[in-house]
Amino acid sequence: MTQPARLTIDIYSDVMCPWCIIGYSQLQRALGGMADEVEAEVRWLPFELNPDMPAEGEGQAEHIARKYGRTPQQAAEGRGQMKAIAERAGYSLDYAGAGDPPQALMWNTYAAHKLLKWALIEAGAEAQTRLKLALFDAHFQQRRNVSDPAVLVDIAQGVGLDPDGARAALEDEALGRIVRAEEAQAWDHNISGVPAMIVAGKYLIPGAQEPEVYANALRRIIAKEAARAEA
Repeated sequence: MTQPARLTIDIYSDVMCPWCIIGYSQLQRALGGMADEVEAEVRWLPFELNPDMPAEGEGQAEHIARKYGRTPQQAAEGRGQMKAIAERAGYSLDYAGAGDPPQALMWNTYAAHKLLKWALIEAGAEAQTRLKLALFDAHFQQRRNVSDPAVLVDIAQGVGLDPDGARAALEDEALGRIVRAEEAQAWDHNISGVPAMIVAGKYLIPGAQEPEVYANALRRIIAKEAARAEA
């Protein structure tokens, strides 16, 4: 029996990006139908959509209007369309907390990226993915301030990571330099939007795709890698 191919999938992503969780959800659906073909290790790489976002954050509606020049009505229509696409992918962008939802805000994600890099180094890819998904939930479904160190430590602890280690990671300048270097590498690779998936270290799949698109791309990559190994 042929063993599944082993692939790494490095995803440039930002916690603020709904397309990133949509793309990941679609990728997981694709991988679920390819269990006998591929074993994938997913790792997350940093990309800041808004690196200049101030500490106090910015209202989502105001941010969209300012950045993209949309009217409030256009922004509301866009959010509705995004919500429907996410639901089809299996992820809810709705507020899931108690009571009336707080204002949806955009946050600076540099500290979150440092924490994600620490999780990968200290606990591995699966732990990093648990943290990444918890950060998505915290932002989209709980509307927590994911730039706040105390919130980040709490989220890390909630997925089984060491809170003291998380606190130290947020103060670690060396981790910050790694994050900045990886962000620069994205631009060197002409990646200007996310999600952007790098498979096996060299094949780019840009944007959030449908499951069958991911599956077909992965099958082509597996065939190319097999041919290279036989050459």
